[in-house]
Amino acid sequence: MEVFRQLKQFYWSEKRLLTVSIFCLMVATALGLVYPYLLKILIDDVIKQENYAIVPALAIGVFVVSTVKGIFQFLHGLSGGRVGNRVAYSMRNALYEKLQYLSFQYYDTAKTGDLMSRLTADLEAIRQFIGFGFAQVLNMFLMFTFGSALMLYMNWQLTLITFVTVPLLAYTAIRFEKKIHPAFREMRLAMSNLTTAVQENITGVRTVKSFAREPYEVEKFSSRNENYKANQIEAASIWGKYFPVMELFACLCVVILLASGGTMVINGSLTLGELVAFFSLIWYIIGPMWQIGFHINNYTQSKASGERILEILNQYIHVKNKENATELSDEDVQGHVVFTDVTFAYPDKKPALRQFHVDAKPGSVIGLLGGTGAGKSTVIQLLMRAYSPQAGSITLDGHAIDDVTIHSLRKQIATVFQETFLFSSSIRNNIAYGLRHVTDEQVMYAAKLAKAHEFIMELPLGYDTVVGERGMGLSGGQKQRIAIARALLKNPRVLILDDATSAVDMETEHEIQAGFKELMKGRTTFIIAHRISSLRHADEIIVLDEGRTVQRGTHEQLLAMEGPYRKTYEIQYADAPDAAAAARRLAN
Repeated sequence: MEVFRQLKQFYWSEKRLLTVSIFCLMVATALGLVYPYLLKILIDDVIKQENYAIVPALAIGVFVVSTVKGIFQFLHGLSGGRVGNRVAYSMRNALYEKLQYLSFQYYDTAKTGDLMSRLTADLEAIRQFIGFGFAQVLNMFLMFTFGSALMLYMNWQLTLITFVTVPLLAYTAIRFEKKIHPAFREMRLAMSNLTTAVQENITGVRTVKSFAREPYEVEKFSSRNENYKANQIEAASIWGKYFPVMELFACLCVVILLASGGTMVINGSLTLGELVAFFSLIWYIIGPMWQIGFHINNYTQSKASGERILEILNQYIHVKNKENATELSDEDVQGHVVFTDVTFAYPDKKPALRQFHVDAKPGSVIGLLGGTGAGKSTVIQLLMRAYSPQAGSITLDGHAIDDVTIHSLRKQIATVFQETFLFSSSIRNNIAYGLRHVTDEQVMYAAKLAKAHEFIMELPLGYDTVVGERGMGLSGGQKQRIAIARALLKNPRVLILDDATSAVDMETEHEIQAGFKELMKGRTTFIIAHRISSLRHADEIIVLDEGRTVQRGTHEQLLAMEGPYRKTYEIQYADAPDAAAAARRLAN
């Protein structure tokens, strides 16, 4: 029960409604015991004594009991359903909120399909058990307790004889739970892997088709589907092994009752009515016992699902606010960014940044150049506090970014990533994402600066055009220009362009940069680019290689010295002899 103890915060707030549900169930279960007793009266007092005058009273009694029992069963179902849905609602919100605040480090290894499985299938298993499964398990114990008490009251000797196989049934049920829980755990994991395969295939369907890898994807899915099937068969085999044994022990109770009870009736120590009542009561008890495997099944599935949900809820947040963290205000931020001897390494990898230093004055433009894995994007990730450095410090206007709230820090920063993400919404909503009280004129102005206004107006509904999932229906350059407009509308003090113009042509890049020049005034800007044309106007260009700073200076200074910057320049402008010659003249 440790899993449900940890989940107590979600269902204990509904304890009043849960109490109502349990009370109604107890009343309905207790009323069910009236029927066997009425049978005893019908046989012993009506049929044997030929006292038919009490038949109308018995009929009315049955009608009243049935009606009241039905009302309490309805109230139990209604309250139980509300409890389950309210708990699922609270848990779903908590899971989603936790996912929003988990660090980038968690998402480096997390799988979307697995997370979706936890938010859907696992939550549904918890909802079903808390809303109804728990009540059914309780009902099983109530029926056993109430039924046993009435049987003991009627004839305790016959009751003890009849229950001789109950300990064996309980022992088998416990063994069953220990075997079935790991099987359901593996089955849930196999299901999440299957969901991940489907999600990745749908997301990357264009890549799959462009490489004609449909057979490979079918084979990969079939393999994971086979694993899921094998886990289901394993669970079914455990069920098939233990359920007949539990059914056998339950049926032995009936056999013993008929043999012993029949003998007592013949001897006169038990009336026929009492035997019939006993027979009715034993089924009242055995019925739930036959379902004990089903209840354990539900409990085990919900327990496995609860463990998977708790893995998210208990996940450690690597980057979070300190106690009494400072809240940055817009008026206090000028955009002075300083990295001092910053060193950082991703988990289980060599350092991505080594003793990095930069002093970016307010309004300055810093360019970062280097090959893949040089550490350019790491600089930006650290500035945004996606990760925390192992050594060194980062400050914004004299405030250590570790000492300010993450929200207020990122509020001052706008980023355009190389991999553009757009939501399945209108273009207007994508540009104004996360901002309130934004006018159409402001949206259009940002789009014009990003050179996106013209192609937007050519779309059927203009700014009201709904883009497909992840921006499907737009070209890479169009998506990137919308992302740029989104960053510009935020009006940040620090602007980050992570290869922001990589998906546009040279002419469009030149037009966008012309808009940037006006917008960059008074803002600290970090530009990551592979094209030197995007960096040449930076106040300082830093060339990185395997996390180390190998060159730094202005465009003219770097061209005037031997090194990777000039080499990159000559490669990119190899078809422009005049430009290459100019570089050599600067060197001389």
